[in-house]
Amino acid sequence: MAPTVFKSGSYRYFFFSREEPRMHIHVISSEGEAKFWVEPIVSHANSTGLSDRELVKIEKEIKRRLNEIKKAWKKHFFPN
Repeated sequence: MAPTVFKSGSYRYFFFSREEPRMHIHVISSEGEAKFWVEPIVSHANSTGLSDRELVKIEKEIKRRLNEIKKAWKKHFFPN
C-alpha cells in the first residue's frame, strides 16, 4: 500500500507501508523518483531520474509542508 499524502504539480508525495521505521517520504513524477528523510532533519536519501534543480524544489516543498507530512505519517502508521 502506498497512500498519497499530497500532489504538487507533477509530483506525487507518498509513503510505502511496511518499509523502514525512520520517518521519510517518497516522491514520484514521470521524470523519476526520490526518497527524502523527514527526521531528524529533511534530507535527500536517494533518487533516480530527477535533476538537482528538481530535488531542490522537492526538498523545499517537503519543508514547507513538513507538519502535514508528519501528521499524515502518524495517522497512517499509528492510527490510534
